[in-house]
Amino acid sequence: MNSPHRIGRRSDFQRTLSQGVRTRTRDLDVHTLTPATAWPDRSRTDVALSGGPWLGMIVSKQVGNSVVRHRLARRLRAAFRAAVLPGGAEAYVVVRARPSAARRSADELAAQLSKAVAP
Repeated sequence: MNSPHRIGRRSDFQRTLSQGVRTRTRDLDVHTLTPATAWPDRSRTDVALSGGPWLGMIVSKQVGNSVVRHRLARRLRAAFRAAVLPGGAEAYVVVRARPSAARRSADELAAQLSKAVAP
C-alpha cells in the first residue's frame, strides 16, 4: 500500500475515531469517516480530499510481541488493498485490532474488513 493511502496525522486518527461510524467484527473494530462528513465545506487543504480511501491501524501490545504485531499489520494492509481499494471509496478507515486478530488468517481478516466497510 502506498503511503498516500495511509493516515499519518494524529488529528485524522482522532477525528476518525470520534466522528466516524464504528463497526465491530469478531476481531476488529473499524471506524469509517467520509471527508464530506468531516469537512463539509471541503476547507482542508493540507491533504487530498479525493483519491482515498486512507487506512490507519491501531495494533497494541495486547495483540502480541513486535513480530506478531507487524505480521498482523501486514495482513491488515493486504486485506485493505484487496477489500477496499478496488472500490475506491473516499473514506478514512481506522482499524483497531483485538488480541484475537493475531490468530486469524489473512482471508478471515479480509472478509471481516470488507464486511465492516461495506455500505
